[in-house]
Formats: sequence, structure tokens, C-alpha cells
Amino acid sequence: MKKIFLLILIAFSLGIVSCKQDPKKETTNNEEIIPVEVVSLQQDSIHQSIYAAGQFTTDDETALGFKNGGVINRIYVKEGDAISKGQLLATLNLTEVNAMAEQASLALQKAQRDYERASNLYKDSVATLEQMQNAKTALDVARQQHSSAGFNQTYSEIRAPKSGYVLRKLANEGQIVGPGTPVVQVNGAGQSSWILKAGVSDYQWSAIKTGDKASITTDALPGQTLEAYVSKKPEGVDPMSGTFQVQLQLKNAPAGKIASGLFGKATIFPSQSLQAWSIPYDALLDGDAGTGYVFITNDNTTAQKIKIQVDKIENGKVIVSGGLESAKALIISGSAYLNEGSKIKIKK
Repeated sequence: MKKIFLLILIAFSLGIVSCKQDPKKETTNNEEIIPVEVVSLQQDSIHQSIYAAGQFTTDDETALGFKNGGVINRIYVKEGDAISKGQLLATLNLTEVNAMAEQASLALQKAQRDYERASNLYKDSVATLEQMQNAKTALDVARQQHSSAGFNQTYSEIRAPKSGYVLRKLANEGQIVGPGTPVVQVNGAGQSSWILKAGVSDYQWSAIKTGDKASITTDALPGQTLEAYVSKKPEGVDPMSGTFQVQLQLKNAPAGKIASGLFGKATIFPSQSLQAWSIPYDALLDGDAGTGYVFITNDNTTAQKIKIQVDKIENGKVIVSGGLESAKALIISGSAYLNEGSKIKIKK
């Protein structure tokens, strides 16, 4: 009886051990393969609008300063004032400048007398030719110094180069400024057309041409759309923003309704098509600020996660401008179960 009971106990123990060990073997031996759907990738020519934002300005904003350094005597304008061409905007204290001009005038008079005396002595064979020539050279130098002093007197004041507005006052009366230090910033809005400087990406820049049509809206003019066109296409990146600053010139700017620095939104209509990929929205994973991620496969057995450049999302489609150049097939279903390097099986 004891032998029978012992045999039953041994058999029961072996059964428990086998139950614990079998699942481990299945987990270790089996590798999960995820079924997915894919589509082949091919660039298409896509006609689409380009959206950009920027600030209004004119193409002749100028920071004005004095040619010579000194103490600012008067500034006759304030920020926002309308100005006309030739209007006096600011002056320096002319005490030092006038003194230098007077010195130059006295030096010129002395050089003139010295030359006349040397010339007369040379005629009487008292002075040598060299002495007369040296006096003539000194006279010429004095004339140039007198001319320079007069020029400095003229540019010890600031006058408006064009009719427009004072954008900023950068210095105050009584302040000491150096040569060329900006004192006031003005524009020529009274004569020039307003433009919107809008930043675009390198992909968008390649599709834009000078003369392309555009439309602009701004919160300052609710419900109005301003017609514009691409007046300038830059050949370099703006170092401050890292974008290409395309200039959009307004065709008919409403008088008194636009100010420098005003924010505007632009829609540009390129005359040529863009080369891009159009993929289903469901294939797009997480993304931010124009970038996203998708899964692709190049061997139909392994999934690879890559970063893409998203240009636009519309009508359930994602327009991709970069990142898919080396991809053969895009995974459009089953992405939620995938990781980098996951084994996949293509659904028939």
C-alpha cells in the first residue's frame, strides 16, 4: 500500500514540474511575426499652395546717423511721425565742428599768402623753384582740408532721404554718439510699396519663382485679402530665423492701414509643381513641428522606423517632402504593434 502511495506522489510531482517548464520552452522558441499591409512609394508632381507667415516692412528701411561723432543737440521727430523728403530730423552740437571749420579756413588763408609770397620771390630769383612748389603743395592741402571741414559741417545734421515715417528713435538729446551711430530709423512708406517678408523652407523655396501670385491676410484688416506677388527670392538663408525670407510685394496697399512690423499670413501659389510623396494619414506616427515618423520596409521581412519631413496634411493624406528617398515600401497598417527591427509578414 505504501509503495502505491509513493508511486502516485512521484507521478504527481513530475506532472507539476512539466507544467512549469513547457511554457518556457514555447516562449523561448517562438518569435512573434506581425502581419502588416504595405504600399510602394513613388514621388509625384503635386500642385499645392504654400503657407507662410512674416512681417510687413518696406524695402528701404534705413538707420540714419551723423557722419561725425559728437553731442546730439536736437532731435526734431518722435517715433511714428510722418516725414517728408529733405526734412531736418536731428542736429549735432556744432561748437567743435565749427571750430575745426574755422581752423581750416584760417589755414587756407595762410597757405594762400605763403604761395603768393613764394611765387613773387621766385619771379625775382630770390626763392628757389623747390620753395615755390612746396608752397603750392601746402596751398592745395589747405584747400582740401577746408573742403573736408565744410563737408563735415553739412553732415552734422540728419535729413530725411525720402517721405515716410519714423520707425524708431535710437538716441536722445545730449547723448554722445560716434560716427555712423544710428540715431533714427525711417522708411520710405510715403513712396515705396509695402512688402511682407515671409519665411519658407528649402523645399518650398525650390518651388517658388519670382512673379508667382500670392494672397495675404492680417488681423489688422479682418475679412480682407490683399493681392501680392513674389518680388524677390533670396539666394541665402536668413541667419536669424534659419529660413529663406521671400519678399511678397502688395499690389494695392490700403493707405494708412499697414505699419512696419505688422504680422501677416501669406498663401503663395507656385507656378511649378512640387516633387513629394502622398501617403495615407494612418501611416503617420507621432510628430511635431513639421516632422513625423513612419515605418517602412526594404526587405519585406523587417520593419524600420524613419523620420520624415511633413509639408502638409489635407483630405486624409500627408504630403511628405523628405525622408523617404531610400524607402521602397511604406507600412500602412499594423504600425501600432511594431518596434524598430520587428519581424513582419506582408498580408496578401
